[in-house]
Amino acid sequence: MYIVTGGAGFIGSNIVKGLNDRGIDDILIVDNLSNSQKHLNLNRLKYRDYVDKKDFFEFLGYIEEDIDVIFHQGACSNTMETDGRYMMENNYEFSRELLLFALEKKIRFIYASSASIYGNGDDGFVEAEECEYPLNIYAFSKFSFDNYIRGLGKLNSQVVGLRYFNVYGPQENHKGSMASVAYHFFNQMKEDNKVKLFEGSKDFRRDFIHVQDVVDVNMFFFENPKLSGIFNCGTGKARSFFDIAEAMKESYPDVEVEFVPFPEKLKGKYQAYTQADLSKLREIGYEGDFRTLEEGVGEYLMVLENTGGYIK
Repeated sequence: MYIVTGGAGFIGSNIVKGLNDRGIDDILIVDNLSNSQKHLNLNRLKYRDYVDKKDFFEFLGYIEEDIDVIFHQGACSNTMETDGRYMMENNYEFSRELLLFALEKKIRFIYASSASIYGNGDDGFVEAEECEYPLNIYAFSKFSFDNYIRGLGKLNSQVVGLRYFNVYGPQENHKGSMASVAYHFFNQMKEDNKVKLFEGSKDFRRDFIHVQDVVDVNMFFFENPKLSGIFNCGTGKARSFFDIAEAMKESYPDVEVEFVPFPEKLKGKYQAYTQADLSKLREIGYEGDFRTLEEGVGEYLMVLENTGGYIK
């Protein structure tokens, strides 16, 4: 059996699809459907069972068969959340308890970390403590779990943390304000043929990675059970928000760009620049190519147009 926490979410549901594409459907999905829109992410996926997050640990006691891998993608991903207790309970304490269960049972554990750990990036984007300085409680919760794993030393089974950079692509509709810039630009364009960028967006550069490339990295570690560690998961290229608007104009040449004031609430909490250092990922043998921004945005726009942004 395979477990995907956050399996009804954005990256989690795409990982379930990645397993399905490999002929695997013996999957337990763990999630919280209080946002009922997330059920649409499951409509075309194959899995054996679903359990609510609040019942998950009790449910584990009833599973008699072997669990091969836990893909732990479930988390509160709202970077604007200010309730530190809530964030740490969801992203740190739950993750720690699940990890300890996996280690006890010698279950492989592949989990979602975050590039937000690097803060403003002044010290670089290498998987090293001297580069890490989280700017918000979300980033701190991920930083804390990575550090907990580091403190455990040598482990008896695979444990992999993937520091996702700016992920975009199908199945993110439910994320609201936390959905990708590409998703928001598409909806703005459909509403009035305009996309709105913050003033200074030509200078805001991020490492934007298509969700299928994220799935490919997860599947690489799934297929290489002897590899462990914490790794960046980005393209290694920094592109501007303005570049996304320009990529959209390839498909929608009449769309206009409008610049709006930068929000006060984001000042001091906003990563103006990210770019994954892929040295460590390449050193352990990952040879996969990553979509260019133009390729990835083009693919995503077709999905948004044809299926409303969902796997179908």
